[in-house]
Amino acid sequence: MKLFTIDKNGKFVQFKEQEFKEENKEIDLEILLEKNPEYFFDNKKILIVGRQVTTNLNTFIDLLGVDQFGNTVVIELKRGKTPRETLAQLIEYASFIDNLDYDQLNEIYQNYSGEDANLEDYHQEYYKSDVEEKLSWNKSSKLVIVASKVTPEIKQTSMYLRKKGLDVYCVEFKYFVNNADNKMISSDFVVGDEEFIRTKINTSAQLPKTDKDKFIAELDKNGKLVFESLFRFAEKEKLIFRWGSKGFSLNKTFENGFVGLCFGYPPSSVFKQSIYTGFEEIRKKIKNADSVIEFYKAELEKCGKFEQAKSNLKWILNKAIKTEDIDKYLDILRQVIEKVEIEGLKNE
Repeated sequence: MKLFTIDKNGKFVQFKEQEFKEENKEIDLEILLEKNPEYFFDNKKILIVGRQVTTNLNTFIDLLGVDQFGNTVVIELKRGKTPRETLAQLIEYASFIDNLDYDQLNEIYQNYSGEDANLEDYHQEYYKSDVEEKLSWNKSSKLVIVASKVTPEIKQTSMYLRKKGLDVYCVEFKYFVNNADNKMISSDFVVGDEEFIRTKINTSAQLPKTDKDKFIAELDKNGKLVFESLFRFAEKEKLIFRWGSKGFSLNKTFENGFVGLCFGYPPSSVFKQSIYTGFEEIRKKIKNADSVIEFYKAELEKCGKFEQAKSNLKWILNKAIKTEDIDKYLDILRQVIEKVEIEGLKNE
């Protein structure tokens, strides 16, 4: 197959096929596909929740994703040919993933993203699914091999496993470079559904964290008005920020730990420019949490700015905001802080 770009003079400039492994490491392939989750499905995306996920056998899953139905996608990458043990590796990883429940998947996602927000809320925003829709997490797994060359042995064995009911897919990619050092990747689905690819648990890889300056730089005037007020409030109340790859959690500290009160996100986040409540954090860590959450939720609903977001409430900061609305929100937050101080942490 020959590939060309067309220069300003109408001339063809050929892309020449190269071996990906000659100038790239396997981590380069991981990062490339991590940033392009739509690569794995035709007109669909996979939510990547982990990279280099450590299994119970101390092996490492290249990429772990979740589809729109909450099922897992285990991805093994090879920058060259697939060695004979590729499928054995993949099935070993699947045997580990198969036993994970939602809480464990959530832990993997939070370790990977650096965010304290939960996977369920992020998944709902990422796939724009119905708030009322209840997912059954990890009911099944798709197993995906991506390589520059899938050997006949791997193809044949993968097709056999598919016939026996295992959801295995194989994808071959080709790598092209032209004289201007422009790069192109093409891919061909070789085993699996034809809709597939046409055109304490730790991870050793984590997305880079943002910080206050980067966060503020992304905000529009509505966001700056709200978040700068929140930052001043946090300093006065001696609250701490835990920064993730996109946003932050705002936390009340105790002698033996902390609890997240709310989460903030910039416009580039899947959550958009917004504030989310931290009901799960309160429920998990605070004594008599239900009464605190009930108060928190009722007061926010009364202020009229927050809407339902699965198990939490969210305030999308996309309209003109009055200072009295911010003051009202911060007063509610102040009262919630008082209540969690009175109740204390469960482990105290």
